[in-house]
Amino acid sequence: MKRKARFQQTLASQASFEKHGRKSKRELFLDHMEQVVPWSELLALVEPHYPKAGNGRQPVGLAIMLRTYFLQQWFNLSDPGMEEAFYESPVLRRFARVDLGIAAAPDETTILRFRHLLEEHDLGGEILITVNRYLDARGIRITTGTIVDATIIHAPSSTKNSTGERDPEMHQTKKGKQWFFGAKAHIGVDSKETVVHSVATSAASVGNAHMLPDLLHGEEKKVWGDAAYQGQTEVIRQAAPAAQDMTSRRTKFKNYVDEEAKRKNTTKARVRSKVEHPFRILKRIFGFTKVRYRGIGKNHQWLCAAFALVNLYQHRNRLAPQGA
Repeated sequence: MKRKARFQQTLASQASFEKHGRKSKRELFLDHMEQVVPWSELLALVEPHYPKAGNGRQPVGLAIMLRTYFLQQWFNLSDPGMEEAFYESPVLRRFARVDLGIAAAPDETTILRFRHLLEEHDLGGEILITVNRYLDARGIRITTGTIVDATIIHAPSSTKNSTGERDPEMHQTKKGKQWFFGAKAHIGVDSKETVVHSVATSAASVGNAHMLPDLLHGEEKKVWGDAAYQGQTEVIRQAAPAAQDMTSRRTKFKNYVDEEAKRKNTTKARVRSKVEHPFRILKRIFGFTKVRYRGIGKNHQWLCAAFALVNLYQHRNRLAPQGA
């Protein structure tokens, strides 16, 4: 008897036989991402660290776990939420190659362990590097202009948990007249292609300028940022010796308004506004508005992988095969 093909589906995983149907937005989205994610490169990145089959319990296939991890990113699903979604959604099962006719879907403990494996080996940052290398090979290159910015990611302020305290690594900060508690995601974005090339994560109370050196790749000719980064010219030159400081300047003083600086800020803002695109995708498309885990380190790994997927989503039309 011939063995089944590796990804042959059983009847349990087949689509229904309904005559009148169409693909949902979720299914169309996953079809698109299936085509643009560099699966072979990412699987090769994780494979050396993934458990090998032995005499005990057999590990779930690496491809299934990586796809599960990305589904959590795209649809903002917790570990138990992801397990439940597999049993509710044939679309998610087909994408992750989960066939209930052969085996159960990954449970929340298996999903958690896979995430811990990525965190232990700092693979979130490596995923971002691998994706950007893939983009570069397809002509979407990081150039000599970088825009820096940061956004606050809320964390639960409640103490109604097992420890009876808020996350000690998260802190509060005041923005305008409102207080926020959580973390802050700092990014460096290419000014031409809007590719996120650098990610740093801190408590919300850390000033934007403090993380500036970590957001530059060193080959910049120009660095853009809002007024939170003004006065950092020497810091910029230490990290990128050839860079010109294009950050916004103060315009309002006690007795006058500097109209020339105001005009220059407006010109700079046309470039600087591009940094909002990755944040919009992260928060509005992927739904990442609150930290998922306790601790800066865990959330940093998650954010690195999330921005790698943001880069792919931004350029999905250029990466998809012609005619797809």
